[in-house]
Amino acid sequence: MERGSLFILSAPSGAGKSTVIRELLGQEMVPTDSLRFSISHTTRPARRGETNGKDYHFVDEGRFHAMAEAGEFLEWARVHGNLYGTSRGAVEPFLARGIDMLLEIDVQGAEQVMERADGAYGVFLVPPSYAELERRLRGRGLDEASVVARRLAVSAWEIKRYVKYDYVIINLDAALAARALAAIILEKRYQRQRRTDEVEAILADFPAEDC
Repeated sequence: MERGSLFILSAPSGAGKSTVIRELLGQEMVPTDSLRFSISHTTRPARRGETNGKDYHFVDEGRFHAMAEAGEFLEWARVHGNLYGTSRGAVEPFLARGIDMLLEIDVQGAEQVMERADGAYGVFLVPPSYAELERRLRGRGLDEASVVARRLAVSAWEIKRYVKYDYVIINLDAALAARALAAIILEKRYQRQRRTDEVEAILADFPAEDC
């Protein structure tokens, strides 16, 4: 069985990563039996409306550091003062079964994965403008003004990291961006290397050639 691929979605805070992923999964633009979304661990406090185990696994710093020291994370990084990480246990079993994994992680963590893992593809989501990014961050009303200012201050640095990625999507509209992300995932899935086992199994049913 061919191993699944890792698709890593990164963007500045407020660029619409979570919205695009919800659109992709909610509309089943990619068959859900062959794609899973990895839920990250974080030490960040849960925001209004977030659910532990659905949006993130919310843990304290002690638990997070214990997991990191035990080698349980595929990647981890400190972002905007909080720790974020992707556990190997949430990813490896699915990849081994040929199921693709979608990760929503920051540029630091993404670069770790793309350097270390085979079959990892980076997708960078870019906001249409600075003004739109600021409007989205302030409009969602989830963070204090000082936190919004800090996120905006590092956004240009984050966007400049797009050159490390394989694909870039300009997020003018969440539905369109989700379709673009789905197209990237499906394009990789239908490459010859990913279909070899299936084609060989089909060929086994054909009569032997006489020539």
